[in-house]
Amino acid sequence: MQAIDAIFYIAILIMSVVIHEVSHGFMADKLGDNTARYAGRLTINPIPHLDLFGSVILPGLLFLSNAPFLFGWAKPVPYNPNNLRNQRWGTLAVASAGILANIFIAVFFGTLIRFSDTLGLPSNFINIASLIVLMNLGLAIFNLVPIPPLDGSKILFAFLPQRFMPIMDFLEQYAFVFIIVFIVFFSNKLSPILSASFQLLTGLAF
Repeated sequence: MQAIDAIFYIAILIMSVVIHEVSHGFMADKLGDNTARYAGRLTINPIPHLDLFGSVILPGLLFLSNAPFLFGWAKPVPYNPNNLRNQRWGTLAVASAGILANIFIAVFFGTLIRFSDTLGLPSNFINIASLIVLMNLGLAIFNLVPIPPLDGSKILFAFLPQRFMPIMDFLEQYAFVFIIVFIVFFSNKLSPILSASFQLLTGLAF
């Protein structure tokens, strides 16, 4: 049963990260950069987006270790900020699009849960919807962490003066190390934020 649960959880996570990445691509496309379109990445087909470690191995390890919540990532959708009509605020919009997509999904399914009695929704649907809310809130919160290549770093540095760019370059150079350190030592700090957000949206205890 645990293996089936893991597959089910990871499947929801994969679709959530795919929507996250496609949202980046669509926003970039709207703002003047069609790199993702030409690369065939404006699709919800998960195959072109899967990252072996971020989409499968890491979520599986987190599930098996009973982590407070699952998170992961897909292959970043390619885009060229130089093609954006406004590079600074366009980069901010592209980075924010994925997070906003996950928040929208969480709010939508959280609202269905809140009104489940009125709508006459079965308990099985509520269980699935709760997982979807948790996954998407977890992705949104995780991606707000200001460590490259997470979206939080791009959002933060869009507001900072140009003189801070060397710091961004340094963080990008050792991004994988910083991400692993954060996951191992600090990811549990996100759990209270996730719990409060889940209860706010659904009215259910985490």
